[in-house]
Amino acid sequence: MTAGHDPRHATDPGRGRVAVRLEQGQVLPEQVFRVTRADLVRYAGASGDFNPIHWSDRFATSVGLPGVIAHGLYTMALAGQAVAVWAGAADTVVDFGVRFTRPVPVPDTDEGTTVSFTAVVKSVEDGLATLDLTAICGGEKVLAQARAKVKQV
Repeated sequence: MTAGHDPRHATDPGRGRVAVRLEQGQVLPEQVFRVTRADLVRYAGASGDFNPIHWSDRFATSVGLPGVIAHGLYTMALAGQAVAVWAGAADTVVDFGVRFTRPVPVPDTDEGTTVSFTAVVKSVEDGLATLDLTAICGGEKVLAQARAKVKQV
């Protein structure tokens, strides 16, 4: 093995991307995403979801939330982005699902908040790797039953 070369990664000359060989039990590196109110505005515009819990502290607290929260599907999209990075390419993801367990509060600051994602390779069978994901914001798990299946390329 040459210095700096990881045998689990190989260039795929047909597509010009990195092929990642995942192994059962492998712990995948943490990925951290910053979420700001500006991100929520952009997501609301793209998704059409202008529910005031995603932009009004006054409304969000009036319905029992800690303040403005991120869109659940935005949080899921961040998890999907993490999976695509771990898998080497988005088109290798063949199945993906989560349950939303806690909101992701987003303070009205320039820093916003962060959501961190980690994963463990639960199994590798028939060319498919199953990943169990963990998503943490403010020390709390915000997703449950977060799993993805990715093709080994």
